[in-house]
Amino acid sequence: MRRVYFTMFVCLLGFQTLLAQDDIFGIDSKARDKGRKSQSNIGNVFRNAVSNFSFEMSSGGSFHTNQMQFFSQFPNQYPIKQYRNLEEPQSIAAGDTISFNSNQIAIPINLGVKLNLFNTLMVGAGYGRELGKMDNLRGGDFEFQFENANYTLDRVFGSVGLVVYDARKRAKFLNWRYRQFSTNNIYMQSEKNQRIRQNYPWRFLIEAEFGNLYMRKSFDGRVLPSEDPFYNVGLRVEREFSEYARFFAKTGVEFRNYNFGTENLDEFQNIKQNLYLAQIGISISLPGTKRCKVHGCGVVMRHVHDGIEYRGSSIFNFQNRKVGQWY
Repeated sequence: MRRVYFTMFVCLLGFQTLLAQDDIFGIDSKARDKGRKSQSNIGNVFRNAVSNFSFEMSSGGSFHTNQMQFFSQFPNQYPIKQYRNLEEPQSIAAGDTISFNSNQIAIPINLGVKLNLFNTLMVGAGYGRELGKMDNLRGGDFEFQFENANYTLDRVFGSVGLVVYDARKRAKFLNWRYRQFSTNNIYMQSEKNQRIRQNYPWRFLIEAEFGNLYMRKSFDGRVLPSEDPFYNVGLRVEREFSEYARFFAKTGVEFRNYNFGTENLDEFQNIKQNLYLAQIGISISLPGTKRCKVHGCGVVMRHVHDGIEYRGSSIFNFQNRKVGQWY
């Protein structure tokens, strides 16, 4: 009997000693919300900064409308023809004003980089290529003709986005909504906390872009993009796959101008183009936390070794997964 008691005492002592250690099998037993990401101070600062950058790619379609308020003292210098078969041919006199219009489609492809500022502002820059068509402009009985039907242009732009609703703002909204209930109301406080802890993968932003156009293949050699920058504004909706990967959809409107000039005249005609955009894309954030390579460690959640934070899963998976997020 004494041997049995002695054996139990030794086992309890060993178990207590094991729990007292800060590290079990190389994994810290102390819960930490945010550990260091590198052993060196410079590396830690660099990795914290890198985690705020993301790269994205998007594409979709756009419907563009084109308007030209034609006014010239030399209308015969422009490629305007009568496209309707009328009994009496008509012509445009000097000083006449005609409103020309057309509609067509385009396909944009964009690449960009974004910087997350305090989970409130998203600023960035990008490059895009647009493949589109441009029909002849028509007004009344006349048609303003272009040399080609297709065009290709490049877009260089900056962007800024304002986060209007996400998981953090949802938590603040729920706190405000449940403010009428007493802190002693255990049922309602428990309901509030459960709703706050729920995974909310959506984020809504108001986003604007501005930049310059560079024509690669013009629909007419006499047409050049205006020196004034283009700009657009739209609504962007994101859904997170993980802390580092997300899918997004964006819709909005873009405003730009072209100038149509002739070789022997100083005057030009302005073409106003409005694009109505619909795009989808994917955004990947740079992981500031290194992937765990400790031999024998099979932890799939974010964890700590010797004071350094590591991730145990791919960037396309949630690091601290909850029920229903394992597959």
